[in-house]
Amino acid sequence: MSERTLYEYAIVRVVPRVERDEFINVGVALYCRKQRYAQVKIHVDVDKCRMLDPDVDIQLITKHLDSFRNICVGDKAGGKLATLEQPERFRWLTAKRSTIIQCSVVHPGLCVSAEETHQELFEKLVL
Repeated sequence: MSERTLYEYAIVRVVPRVERDEFINVGVALYCRKQRYAQVKIHVDVDKCRMLDPDVDIQLITKHLDSFRNICVGDKAGGKLATLEQPERFRWLTAKRSTIIQCSVVHPGLCVSAEETHQELFEKLVL
């Protein structure tokens, strides 16, 4: 039996109209220190977003989510934030904020494979 290790995840949400506090789950960010894993999986359901706001700017949302992904994985296209260590990047991305891209609270769990657990959470919570 493989050793289970601690991971943390947050659901990434699009909030088309922040003042209404309605959101669509569009991704899952997952961090596992022991496996040196920090990734985000994203899928934007445009029809769902338009149900909350017919005038939502999908291009802007995509741009913000691309930046989120770049920071999460440490891609230099994410700017200075992407140069932070994995834990710092994850904490910065999942900090509470009132913007069009928000995250749920951070949830802990135990896994054998961070990558497999990430995919399972993504399928369960987003797709």
